[in-house]
Amino acid sequence: MTTTKTTGHLIGYARVSTDDQEAQLQHDALTEAGCARIFTDKASGKNTDRPELAAVLDYLRPGDTLCVWKLDRFARSLIDLVTMVDALSARGIGFKVLTGALASIDPNTPDGRLMLQVVGAMAEFERSLIKDRTRAGLEAAKAQGRTGGRPSVISEDKLTIARARRAKGESVSGIAKALGVSRATLYRHLEDAES
Repeated sequence: MTTTKTTGHLIGYARVSTDDQEAQLQHDALTEAGCARIFTDKASGKNTDRPELAAVLDYLRPGDTLCVWKLDRFARSLIDLVTMVDALSARGIGFKVLTGALASIDPNTPDGRLMLQVVGAMAEFERSLIKDRTRAGLEAAKAQGRTGGRPSVISEDKLTIARARRAKGESVSGIAKALGVSRATLYRHLEDAES
């Protein structure tokens, strides 16, 4: 997706979902594309607090082009995407995507806008299907007596031993050390068993 103006600058925006993720891949691609400056947020796509996105939108001037590595790094939803691209266009600012399904589409043409909406709608539909499948899987597992998450570090046998030792007056620290678990874990399981 490309709407470029020759009079301004190419300005990059990158977003990584967590602190652990590396933005280097996005930075390398944006630098190679010729971005004069790159703004980077560390926030999940659903997080509406993206200060660097606000900063880049404020920084852009007519004739500039906002460049992103992929659409999902820029917009949270189809409505979000269309709204932001329309707002950029109204200010005389271009929009360019480097990789993905819409990398060669111009959102200011009727064909480009249609493709933008179709691909965005398909992405939202897929996210909805994934949520539905995940929810159905969790409900099926729960109905079979299984729960998600990591397996418990304290088996029923260990919990029985812990209760017996606790009843004899042993300290939780001593019991936890003997069973090879943390005090917090042992406290939590003992409280869960009592409630």
